[in-house]
Amino acid sequence: MSATLILLIIALYFGVLMLISYLTGKNDSNVDFFQAGKKSPWFVVAFGMVGASLSGVTFISVPGWVEDSQFSYMQVVLGYLVGYFVVAYLLLPLYYRLNVTSIYEYLNTRFGPTSYKVGAVSFFISRVLGAAFRLFLVAIVLQQFVFDAWNVPFEITVILSILLIWIYTYRGGIKTIVWTDTLQTLFMILAVLLCIFFINDRLDWTFGEFLASEELKSYSKFLVTDSFQARNHFIKSFVGGMFITICMTGLDQDMMQKNLTCKNIGDAQKNMVTFSIVLVIVTFLFVLLGALLFIYAAKENIAIPLMDGSPKSDLLFPEIALNSDLGIWVGVTFLLGLIAAAYSSADSALTSLTTSFCVDFLGIEKKPAADQKKIRKKTHVWMSVVLVIVVIVFKYVLNSNVIDGLLTVATYTYGPLLGLFAFGIFTNYQIKDRYVWIVAVLCVSIIYILGNIPAESLGGYQVGYELLPFNGLLTFIGLWILKEKKTITK
Repeated sequence: MSATLILLIIALYFGVLMLISYLTGKNDSNVDFFQAGKKSPWFVVAFGMVGASLSGVTFISVPGWVEDSQFSYMQVVLGYLVGYFVVAYLLLPLYYRLNVTSIYEYLNTRFGPTSYKVGAVSFFISRVLGAAFRLFLVAIVLQQFVFDAWNVPFEITVILSILLIWIYTYRGGIKTIVWTDTLQTLFMILAVLLCIFFINDRLDWTFGEFLASEELKSYSKFLVTDSFQARNHFIKSFVGGMFITICMTGLDQDMMQKNLTCKNIGDAQKNMVTFSIVLVIVTFLFVLLGALLFIYAAKENIAIPLMDGSPKSDLLFPEIALNSDLGIWVGVTFLLGLIAAAYSSADSALTSLTTSFCVDFLGIEKKPAADQKKIRKKTHVWMSVVLVIVVIVFKYVLNSNVIDGLLTVATYTYGPLLGLFAFGIFTNYQIKDRYVWIVAVLCVSIIYILGNIPAESLGGYQVGYELLPFNGLLTFIGLWILKEKKTITK
Protein backbone atom coordinates (compact mmCIF):
# COMPACT_ATOMS: atom_id res chain seq x y z
CA MET A 1 0.00 0.00 0.00
CA SER A 2 1.20 3.49 -0.76
CA ALA A 3 1.92 5.97 2.04
CA THR A 4 -0.65 8.36 0.54
CA LEU A 5 -3.44 5.77 0.70
CA ILE A 6 -2.53 4.92 4.29
CA LEU A 7 -2.75 8.58 5.28
CA LEU A 8 -6.09 8.95 3.50
CA ILE A 9 -7.54 6.03 5.48
CA ILE A 10 -6.23 7.52 8.72
CA ALA A 11 -7.73 10.93 7.85
CA LEU A 12 -11.17 9.42 7.10
CA TYR A 13 -11.08 7.40 10.31
CA PHE A 14 -10.31 10.44 12.41
CA GLY A 15 -13.04 12.34 10.65
CA VAL A 16 -15.51 9.85 12.12
CA LEU A 17 -13.95 10.23 15.58
CA MET A 18 -14.20 14.02 15.32
CA LEU A 19 -17.90 13.71 14.50
CA ILE A 20 -18.47 11.56 17.60
CA SER A 21 -16.47 14.07 19.65
CA TYR A 22 -18.64 16.93 18.37
CA LEU A 23 -21.89 15.12 19.20
CA THR A 24 -20.80 14.00 22.69
CA GLY A 25 -18.82 17.11 23.68
CA LYS A 26 -21.47 19.78 23.24
CA ASN A 27 -21.90 20.22 26.99
CA ASP A 28 -18.13 20.56 27.66
CA SER A 29 -18.64 20.36 31.43
CA ASN A 30 -16.26 18.83 33.96
CA VAL A 31 -19.03 16.42 35.08
CA ASP A 32 -19.28 15.01 31.54
CA PHE A 33 -15.49 15.05 31.04
CA PHE A 34 -14.78 13.13 34.28
CA GLN A 35 -17.90 10.94 34.71
CA ALA A 36 -20.08 11.17 31.54
CA GLY A 37 -22.92 12.31 33.79
CA LYS A 38 -23.10 8.71 35.13
CA LYS A 39 -25.47 7.82 32.27
CA SER A 40 -23.43 5.39 30.14
CA PRO A 41 -25.22 2.16 29.08
CA TRP A 42 -23.35 -0.77 30.65
CA PHE A 43 -23.23 -2.84 27.44
CA VAL A 44 -21.66 0.06 25.53
CA VAL A 45 -19.01 0.47 28.23
CA ALA A 46 -18.35 -3.31 28.25
CA PHE A 47 -17.82 -3.52 24.50
CA GLY A 48 -15.64 -0.40 24.41
CA MET A 49 -13.45 -1.65 27.27
CA VAL A 50 -12.44 -4.66 25.16
CA GLY A 51 -10.65 -2.35 22.74
CA ALA A 52 -9.14 -0.23 25.50
CA SER A 53 -7.76 -3.32 27.26
CA LEU A 54 -6.37 -4.96 24.12
CA SER A 55 -4.81 -1.83 22.60
CA GLY A 56 -2.22 -1.69 19.83
CA VAL A 57 0.07 -3.80 22.01
CA THR A 58 -2.24 -6.81 21.71
CA PHE A 59 -3.02 -6.10 18.07
CA ILE A 60 0.62 -6.27 16.98
CA SER A 61 2.78 -7.50 19.83
CA VAL A 62 0.76 -10.57 20.88
CA PRO A 63 0.78 -12.06 17.34
CA GLY A 64 4.46 -11.18 17.06
CA TRP A 65 5.23 -12.97 20.34
CA VAL A 66 3.76 -16.32 19.26
CA GLU A 67 6.98 -17.62 17.70
CA ASP A 68 8.79 -17.35 21.04
CA SER A 69 5.94 -17.98 23.51
CA GLN A 70 3.53 -20.07 21.36
CA PHE A 71 0.08 -20.08 23.05
CA SER A 72 1.47 -19.76 26.58
CA TYR A 73 0.27 -16.14 26.79
CA MET A 74 -3.23 -17.60 27.27
CA GLN A 75 -2.08 -18.79 30.72
CA VAL A 76 -1.79 -15.12 31.66
CA VAL A 77 -5.15 -14.36 30.03
CA LEU A 78 -6.94 -17.04 32.11
CA GLY A 79 -5.48 -15.32 35.16
CA TYR A 80 -6.95 -12.08 33.83
CA LEU A 81 -10.42 -13.67 33.84
CA VAL A 82 -10.27 -14.49 37.55
CA GLY A 83 -8.88 -11.03 38.28
CA TYR A 84 -11.83 -9.34 36.54
CA PHE A 85 -14.27 -11.16 38.82
CA VAL A 86 -12.32 -9.91 41.85
CA VAL A 87 -12.60 -6.38 40.48
CA ALA A 88 -16.34 -6.75 39.81
CA TYR A 89 -17.32 -8.08 43.22
CA LEU A 90 -14.73 -6.62 45.58
CA LEU A 91 -13.51 -3.27 44.26
CA LEU A 92 -16.47 -1.89 42.27
CA PRO A 93 -18.86 -2.00 45.26
CA LEU A 94 -16.28 -0.03 47.27
CA TYR A 95 -15.95 2.71 44.66
CA TYR A 96 -19.69 3.07 44.15
CA ARG A 97 -20.33 3.18 47.90
CA LEU A 98 -17.85 6.05 48.29
CA ASN A 99 -19.11 7.79 45.09
CA VAL A 100 -15.56 8.76 44.05
CA THR A 101 -14.41 10.57 40.91
CA SER A 102 -10.82 9.35 41.32
CA ILE A 103 -10.54 5.89 42.88
CA TYR A 104 -7.50 7.04 44.87
CA GLU A 105 -9.76 9.23 46.98
CA TYR A 106 -10.43 5.98 48.88
CA LEU A 107 -6.84 6.01 50.17
CA ASN A 108 -7.30 9.53 51.53
CA THR A 109 -10.49 8.51 53.32
CA ARG A 110 -8.96 5.29 54.67
CA PHE A 111 -5.40 6.34 55.60
CA GLY A 112 -4.62 9.98 54.92
CA PRO A 113 -3.04 12.41 52.44
CA THR A 114 0.36 10.70 52.05
CA SER A 115 -1.17 7.34 51.15
CA TYR A 116 -3.49 9.17 48.78
CA LYS A 117 -0.56 10.83 47.01
CA VAL A 118 1.48 7.59 46.89
CA GLY A 119 -1.46 5.84 45.22
CA ALA A 120 -1.99 8.68 42.76
CA VAL A 121 1.73 8.88 41.92
CA SER A 122 1.89 5.09 41.39
CA PHE A 123 -1.02 5.30 38.97
CA PHE A 124 0.42 8.34 37.23
CA ILE A 125 3.77 6.65 36.57
CA SER A 126 2.10 3.37 35.60
CA ARG A 127 -0.36 4.93 33.18
CA VAL A 128 2.17 7.27 31.56
CA LEU A 129 4.49 4.33 30.90
CA GLY A 130 1.63 2.03 29.83
CA ALA A 131 0.14 4.58 27.43
CA ALA A 132 3.60 5.38 26.08
CA PHE A 133 4.25 1.66 25.41
CA ARG A 134 1.04 1.47 23.39
CA LEU A 135 1.62 4.70 21.49
CA PHE A 136 5.22 3.79 20.79
CA LEU A 137 4.13 0.63 19.03
CA VAL A 138 1.72 2.35 16.65
CA ALA A 139 4.19 5.18 16.08
CA ILE A 140 6.98 2.84 14.93
CA VAL A 141 4.56 1.13 12.53
CA LEU A 142 3.46 4.46 11.04
CA GLN A 143 7.08 5.55 10.90
CA GLN A 144 8.36 2.44 9.15
CA PHE A 145 5.51 2.06 6.66
CA VAL A 146 4.52 5.70 6.02
CA PHE A 147 6.68 8.53 7.25
CA ASP A 148 10.13 7.09 6.54
CA ALA A 149 9.24 7.27 2.84
CA TRP A 150 8.77 11.04 3.24
CA ASN A 151 11.80 11.52 5.54
CA VAL A 152 9.57 12.70 8.39
CA PRO A 153 11.37 12.35 11.76
CA PHE A 154 9.99 9.90 14.34
CA GLU A 155 9.48 12.78 16.76
CA ILE A 156 7.05 14.49 14.37
CA THR A 157 5.14 11.21 13.93
CA VAL A 158 4.67 10.98 17.70
CA ILE A 159 3.57 14.60 18.03
CA LEU A 160 0.99 14.22 15.25
CA SER A 161 -0.38 11.00 16.75
CA ILE A 162 -0.95 12.51 20.19
CA LEU A 163 -2.22 15.80 18.77
CA LEU A 164 -5.03 13.90 17.01
CA ILE A 165 -6.02 12.24 20.30
CA TRP A 166 -6.00 15.58 22.11
CA ILE A 167 -8.24 17.17 19.48
CA TYR A 168 -11.09 14.68 19.78
CA THR A 169 -10.96 14.30 23.60
CA TYR A 170 -10.43 17.87 24.81
CA ARG A 171 -14.15 18.67 25.09
CA GLY A 172 -16.06 15.49 25.84
CA GLY A 173 -13.45 13.55 27.83
CA ILE A 174 -14.73 10.22 29.15
CA LYS A 175 -18.19 10.81 27.63
CA THR A 176 -16.59 10.87 24.18
CA ILE A 177 -14.27 7.96 25.02
CA VAL A 178 -17.13 5.62 25.95
CA TRP A 179 -18.54 5.93 22.42
CA THR A 180 -15.31 6.16 20.40
CA ASP A 181 -13.99 3.05 22.19
CA THR A 182 -17.10 1.16 21.09
CA LEU A 183 -16.48 2.02 17.45
CA GLN A 184 -12.78 1.23 17.76
CA THR A 185 -13.43 -2.16 19.38
CA LEU A 186 -15.73 -3.06 16.48
CA PHE A 187 -13.01 -2.21 13.96
CA MET A 188 -10.41 -4.16 15.90
CA ILE A 189 -12.47 -7.36 16.10
CA LEU A 190 -13.44 -7.10 12.42
CA ALA A 191 -9.77 -6.62 11.54
CA VAL A 192 -8.55 -9.79 13.24
CA LEU A 193 -11.42 -11.87 11.83
CA LEU A 194 -10.96 -10.59 8.28
CA CYS A 195 -7.17 -10.98 8.39
CA ILE A 196 -7.55 -14.61 9.52
CA PHE A 197 -10.05 -15.20 6.69
CA PHE A 198 -7.93 -13.57 3.94
CA ILE A 199 -4.67 -15.28 4.92
CA ASN A 200 -6.37 -18.68 5.16
CA ASP A 201 -7.93 -18.05 1.79
CA ARG A 202 -4.50 -17.32 0.29
CA LEU A 203 -3.20 -20.57 1.79
CA ASP A 204 -6.23 -22.45 0.34
CA TRP A 205 -7.34 -23.42 3.83
CA THR A 206 -10.71 -23.26 5.51
CA PHE A 207 -10.64 -22.14 9.12
CA GLY A 208 -11.21 -25.76 10.19
CA GLU A 209 -8.28 -26.95 8.08
CA PHE A 210 -6.08 -24.30 9.66
CA LEU A 211 -7.02 -25.49 13.17
CA ALA A 212 -6.28 -29.10 12.20
CA SER A 213 -3.03 -28.36 10.37
CA GLU A 214 0.35 -29.78 11.39
CA GLU A 215 1.83 -26.29 11.02
CA LEU A 216 -0.40 -24.91 13.77
CA LYS A 217 0.58 -27.70 16.16
CA SER A 218 4.16 -26.43 16.18
CA TYR A 219 2.95 -23.13 17.67
CA SER A 220 0.15 -24.35 19.90
CA LYS A 221 1.84 -25.25 23.21
CA PHE A 222 -0.60 -23.86 25.76
CA LEU A 223 0.47 -25.04 29.21
CA VAL A 224 4.04 -24.73 30.50
CA THR A 225 4.36 -27.15 33.41
CA ASP A 226 7.75 -28.81 32.80
CA SER A 227 9.78 -26.74 35.24
CA PHE A 228 8.65 -24.25 37.84
CA GLN A 229 11.90 -22.42 37.26
CA ALA A 230 10.71 -21.34 33.78
CA ARG A 231 9.60 -17.72 33.55
CA ASN A 232 6.31 -18.68 31.89
CA HIS A 233 5.37 -21.63 34.11
CA PHE A 234 1.57 -21.98 34.34
CA ILE A 235 1.24 -21.11 38.03
CA LYS A 236 3.52 -18.07 37.76
CA SER A 237 1.75 -16.86 34.62
CA PHE A 238 -1.78 -17.48 35.96
CA VAL A 239 -1.20 -15.84 39.35
CA GLY A 240 0.73 -12.99 37.74
CA GLY A 241 -2.05 -12.45 35.20
CA MET A 242 -4.69 -12.37 37.94
CA PHE A 243 -2.85 -9.71 39.91
CA ILE A 244 -1.96 -7.74 36.77
CA THR A 245 -5.69 -7.46 36.04
CA ILE A 246 -6.58 -6.53 39.61
CA CYS A 247 -4.00 -3.75 39.44
CA MET A 248 -4.12 -2.63 35.81
CA THR A 249 -7.94 -2.62 35.80
CA GLY A 250 -9.30 -2.54 39.35
CA LEU A 251 -6.68 -0.17 40.80
CA ASP A 252 -6.29 1.88 37.62
CA GLN A 253 -8.17 5.15 37.19
CA ASP A 254 -8.14 4.72 33.41
CA MET A 255 -10.19 1.50 33.38
CA MET A 256 -12.30 2.25 36.46
CA GLN A 257 -13.28 5.69 35.18
CA LYS A 258 -15.31 4.00 32.45
CA ASN A 259 -17.03 1.70 34.96
CA LEU A 260 -17.89 4.65 37.17
CA THR A 261 -19.87 6.22 34.32
CA CYS A 262 -22.49 3.43 34.59
CA LYS A 263 -25.81 4.26 36.23
CA ASN A 264 -25.39 1.94 39.23
CA ILE A 265 -23.25 -0.85 40.71
CA GLY A 266 -25.38 -3.59 39.13
CA ASP A 267 -24.80 -2.23 35.63
CA ALA A 268 -21.08 -1.79 36.35
CA GLN A 269 -20.75 -5.43 37.45
CA LYS A 270 -22.63 -6.72 34.38
CA ASN A 271 -20.26 -4.62 32.29
CA MET A 272 -17.16 -6.10 33.94
CA VAL A 273 -18.24 -9.75 33.72
CA THR A 274 -19.39 -9.48 30.08
CA PHE A 275 -16.25 -7.59 29.08
CA SER A 276 -13.94 -10.17 30.72
CA ILE A 277 -15.46 -13.13 28.86
CA VAL A 278 -15.38 -11.35 25.49
CA LEU A 279 -11.78 -10.26 26.12
CA VAL A 280 -10.57 -13.84 26.61
CA ILE A 281 -12.21 -14.96 23.35
CA VAL A 282 -10.83 -12.03 21.34
CA THR A 283 -7.32 -12.46 22.77
CA PHE A 284 -7.35 -16.12 21.71
CA LEU A 285 -8.18 -14.99 18.18
CA PHE A 286 -5.09 -12.75 18.24
CA VAL A 287 -2.94 -15.68 19.33
CA LEU A 288 -4.35 -17.79 16.48
CA LEU A 289 -3.62 -14.93 14.09
CA GLY A 290 -0.03 -14.83 15.33
CA ALA A 291 0.49 -18.50 14.50
CA LEU A 292 -1.10 -17.99 11.09
CA LEU A 293 1.23 -15.05 10.36
CA PHE A 294 4.36 -17.09 11.08
CA ILE A 295 3.02 -20.03 9.02
CA TYR A 296 2.32 -17.72 6.08
CA ALA A 297 5.70 -15.98 6.43
CA ALA A 298 7.49 -19.35 6.35
CA LYS A 299 5.58 -20.49 3.25
CA GLU A 300 6.16 -17.21 1.40
CA ASN A 301 9.77 -16.66 2.61
CA ILE A 302 8.89 -13.38 4.31
CA ALA A 303 11.61 -12.28 6.72
CA ILE A 304 10.91 -10.61 10.04
CA PRO A 305 11.44 -6.84 9.49
CA LEU A 306 14.47 -5.14 10.98
CA MET A 307 14.42 -2.18 13.32
CA ASP A 308 17.73 -0.46 14.04
CA GLY A 309 19.48 -3.47 12.51
CA SER A 310 17.74 -6.16 14.62
CA PRO A 311 14.72 -8.38 13.81
CA LYS A 312 11.53 -6.97 15.37
CA SER A 313 8.77 -9.60 15.51
CA ASP A 314 6.23 -6.89 16.46
CA LEU A 315 6.53 -5.65 12.86
CA LEU A 316 5.69 -8.98 11.15
CA PHE A 317 1.93 -8.37 11.10
CA PRO A 318 2.20 -4.92 9.47
CA GLU A 319 4.84 -6.24 7.03
CA ILE A 320 2.51 -9.00 5.82
CA ALA A 321 -0.61 -6.83 5.81
CA LEU A 322 0.90 -3.84 4.03
CA ASN A 323 3.76 -5.15 1.90
CA SER A 324 2.84 -8.69 0.84
CA ASP A 325 0.55 -9.60 -2.06
CA LEU A 326 -2.54 -10.35 0.04
CA GLY A 327 -4.43 -7.48 -1.56
CA ILE A 328 -5.66 -4.04 -0.57
CA TRP A 329 -8.46 -5.25 1.69
CA VAL A 330 -6.02 -6.92 4.08
CA GLY A 331 -4.04 -3.67 4.24
CA VAL A 332 -7.13 -1.54 4.83
CA THR A 333 -8.44 -3.98 7.43
CA PHE A 334 -5.11 -4.01 9.22
CA LEU A 335 -4.84 -0.22 9.27
CA LEU A 336 -8.33 0.28 10.66
CA GLY A 337 -7.68 -2.35 13.31
CA LEU A 338 -4.30 -0.92 14.23
CA ILE A 339 -5.56 2.66 14.55
CA ALA A 340 -8.59 1.49 16.50
CA ALA A 341 -6.46 -0.63 18.83
CA ALA A 342 -3.87 2.05 19.46
CA TYR A 343 -6.16 4.99 20.02
CA SER A 344 -8.87 3.17 21.98
CA SER A 345 -6.37 2.81 24.84
CA ALA A 346 -4.35 5.99 24.33
CA ASP A 347 -7.34 8.34 24.30
CA SER A 348 -8.75 6.96 27.55
CA ALA A 349 -5.27 7.07 29.10
CA LEU A 350 -4.96 10.77 28.27
CA THR A 351 -8.40 11.44 29.74
CA SER A 352 -7.74 9.45 32.93
CA LEU A 353 -4.35 11.10 33.45
CA THR A 354 -6.05 14.48 33.14
CA THR A 355 -8.75 13.41 35.60
CA SER A 356 -6.31 11.99 38.14
CA PHE A 357 -3.99 15.00 38.00
CA CYS A 358 -6.86 17.46 38.33
CA VAL A 359 -8.55 15.62 41.22
CA ASP A 360 -5.63 13.98 43.04
CA PHE A 361 -2.89 16.60 42.68
CA LEU A 362 -4.59 19.91 41.94
CA GLY A 363 -7.72 19.42 44.06
CA ILE A 364 -9.85 20.86 41.27
CA GLU A 365 -13.09 20.52 43.24
CA LYS A 366 -11.73 23.05 45.76
CA LYS A 367 -10.93 25.65 43.10
CA PRO A 368 -13.34 28.46 42.18
CA ALA A 369 -16.04 27.15 39.86
CA ALA A 370 -15.10 29.73 37.23
CA ASP A 371 -11.54 28.37 37.05
CA GLN A 372 -12.21 24.61 37.02
CA LYS A 373 -12.77 24.17 33.29
CA LYS A 374 -9.68 26.26 32.48
CA ILE A 375 -7.55 24.13 34.85
CA ARG A 376 -8.84 20.93 33.26
CA LYS A 377 -8.02 22.09 29.72
CA LYS A 378 -4.50 23.23 30.62
CA THR A 379 -3.85 19.92 32.36
CA HIS A 380 -5.08 18.05 29.28
CA VAL A 381 -2.47 19.85 27.18
CA TRP A 382 0.35 19.14 29.62
CA MET A 383 -0.54 15.45 29.86
CA SER A 384 -0.27 15.29 26.06
CA VAL A 385 3.20 16.85 26.21
CA VAL A 386 4.32 14.32 28.85
CA LEU A 387 3.20 11.42 26.64
CA VAL A 388 5.06 12.85 23.64
CA ILE A 389 8.31 13.05 25.61
CA VAL A 390 8.07 9.53 27.07
CA VAL A 391 7.20 7.87 23.73
CA ILE A 392 10.20 9.53 22.07
CA VAL A 393 12.49 8.37 24.90
CA PHE A 394 11.23 4.78 24.41
CA LYS A 395 12.62 4.72 20.87
CA TYR A 396 16.12 4.92 22.30
CA VAL A 397 15.81 2.66 25.36
CA LEU A 398 13.25 -0.08 24.56
CA ASN A 399 14.62 -3.34 23.17
CA SER A 400 12.15 -6.07 24.26
CA ASN A 401 8.82 -7.29 22.93
CA VAL A 402 6.35 -4.54 23.85
CA ILE A 403 3.70 -6.71 25.53
CA ASP A 404 6.38 -8.33 27.70
CA GLY A 405 7.88 -4.93 28.51
CA LEU A 406 4.48 -3.52 29.45
CA LEU A 407 3.67 -6.36 31.85
CA THR A 408 7.16 -6.26 33.37
CA VAL A 409 6.87 -2.55 34.16
CA ALA A 410 3.49 -3.25 35.80
CA THR A 411 5.18 -5.57 38.32
CA TYR A 412 7.15 -2.59 39.62
CA THR A 413 4.73 0.32 39.46
CA TYR A 414 1.46 -1.27 40.60
CA GLY A 415 2.88 -3.02 43.69
CA PRO A 416 2.36 -0.09 46.11
CA LEU A 417 -1.25 0.29 44.93
CA LEU A 418 -1.92 -3.41 45.46
CA GLY A 419 -0.47 -3.35 48.97
CA LEU A 420 -2.29 -0.16 50.00
CA PHE A 421 -5.71 -1.25 48.78
CA ALA A 422 -5.29 -4.77 50.20
CA PHE A 423 -4.31 -3.41 53.63
CA GLY A 424 -7.22 -0.97 53.59
CA ILE A 425 -9.81 -3.57 52.57
CA PHE A 426 -8.68 -6.60 54.57
CA THR A 427 -7.60 -4.99 57.87
CA ASN A 428 -9.14 -2.51 60.29
CA TYR A 429 -5.83 -0.93 61.28
CA GLN A 430 -4.86 2.69 60.81
CA ILE A 431 -1.24 3.38 59.82
CA LYS A 432 1.40 6.07 60.29
CA ASP A 433 0.43 7.74 57.05
CA ARG A 434 3.40 10.11 56.74
CA TYR A 435 5.85 7.19 56.33
CA VAL A 436 3.96 5.35 53.58
CA TRP A 437 6.08 6.82 50.78
CA ILE A 438 9.22 5.27 52.34
CA VAL A 439 7.61 1.82 52.29
CA ALA A 440 6.60 2.27 48.64
CA VAL A 441 10.08 3.36 47.51
CA LEU A 442 11.82 0.55 49.42
CA CYS A 443 9.49 -2.16 48.08
CA VAL A 444 9.80 -1.05 44.45
CA SER A 445 13.60 -0.90 44.85
CA ILE A 446 13.72 -4.43 46.29
CA ILE A 447 11.50 -5.77 43.50
CA TYR A 448 13.64 -4.08 40.85
CA ILE A 449 16.76 -5.69 42.27
CA LEU A 450 15.09 -9.13 42.44
CA GLY A 451 13.79 -8.78 38.89
CA ASN A 452 17.29 -8.18 37.56
CA ILE A 453 19.09 -11.05 39.30
CA PRO A 454 20.46 -13.43 36.60
CA ALA A 455 18.72 -16.81 36.51
CA GLU A 456 22.05 -18.62 37.02
CA SER A 457 22.42 -16.88 40.39
CA LEU A 458 19.04 -18.33 41.44
CA GLY A 459 19.78 -21.92 40.47
CA GLY A 460 18.15 -21.45 37.07
CA TYR A 461 14.93 -19.90 38.41
CA GLN A 462 13.58 -17.25 36.01
CA VAL A 463 11.69 -14.41 37.64
CA GLY A 464 8.38 -13.55 35.93
CA TYR A 465 5.14 -11.71 36.58
CA GLU A 466 4.87 -13.21 40.06
CA LEU A 467 6.90 -10.19 41.15
CA LEU A 468 3.69 -8.13 41.16
CA PRO A 469 1.87 -10.01 43.96
CA PHE A 470 5.20 -10.26 45.80
CA ASN A 471 5.60 -6.49 45.48
CA GLY A 472 2.09 -6.05 46.91
CA LEU A 473 2.90 -8.47 49.74
CA LEU A 474 6.06 -6.56 50.64
CA THR A 475 4.08 -3.30 50.70
CA PHE A 476 1.43 -4.96 52.89
CA ILE A 477 4.12 -6.13 55.35
CA GLY A 478 5.63 -2.64 55.38
CA LEU A 479 2.24 -1.12 56.18
CA TRP A 480 1.73 -3.70 58.92
CA ILE A 481 4.96 -2.47 60.53
CA LEU A 482 3.55 1.08 60.35
CA LYS A 483 0.17 0.13 61.84
CA GLU A 484 -1.15 1.96 64.88
CA LYS A 485 -3.04 0.40 67.79
CA LYS A 486 -6.26 2.19 66.92
CA THR A 487 -8.57 0.58 64.39
CA ILE A 488 -11.44 1.80 62.26
CA THR A 489 -15.04 0.64 62.12
CA LYS A 490 -16.02 -0.49 58.62
